[in-house]
Amino acid sequence: MSNRSCCICCTICILVFILPMIFVIIFSPSSVKFHVTEFSLTQFNLTNNNNLFFNFRVNITATNPNKNTIVYYRRIQAIAWYKDNDFAYVSLTPFDQGKKNTSFLQTAVFQGSSVFNLKPYQLAEYYAETRAGVYNDLAVDLDMKVRFKYGRLKSNRFDPPIVQCRHLSVPLISNGKSVASFNGTKCRNNYFFVDRYSREQDQWD
Repeated sequence: MSNRSCCICCTICILVFILPMIFVIIFSPSSVKFHVTEFSLTQFNLTNNNNLFFNFRVNITATNPNKNTIVYYRRIQAIAWYKDNDFAYVSLTPFDQGKKNTSFLQTAVFQGSSVFNLKPYQLAEYYAETRAGVYNDLAVDLDMKVRFKYGRLKSNRFDPPIVQCRHLSVPLISNGKSVASFNGTKCRNNYFFVDRYSREQDQWD
């Protein structure tokens, strides 16, 4: 490889990988915050042959607290979990989020069935929760690909850390009634404006 080719490769690497890191260090926009505001569960039935039949809707908000940063959500996948088992995936509509803005993501609708194997103690918890009418260990993760813009500077697409909305206590709605109401829950996520794969690589280096 010629010296010129090496210089071109180095320049490309700087533009693609180093400049976004410098941007984050200098401007350090505040992380986007996510909240589950509504969780409507109308079916959650595990049969004797380990088929889970489910039907629920989840509303989540994203709050961009930054006055100089626009966020472009280019891919959003919602992943449903119960007791550390993922069982359903839904793709949500991409959108652009303005500065200092709170936006509702498209409602995530999970409906269908999935083969589901619980450990004996988890199965006992499931039956206890079914009798009580409240499921205590549901969760929804958000796996995203985004870009952001600060002034005229726009980042490359990257994968922020997984947003984890865990340990949700969700009442079952039966015949239009439930034994309790769902309380809004804050989701957990690491610093939003850093690619999670670069962070993983840093941990291995």
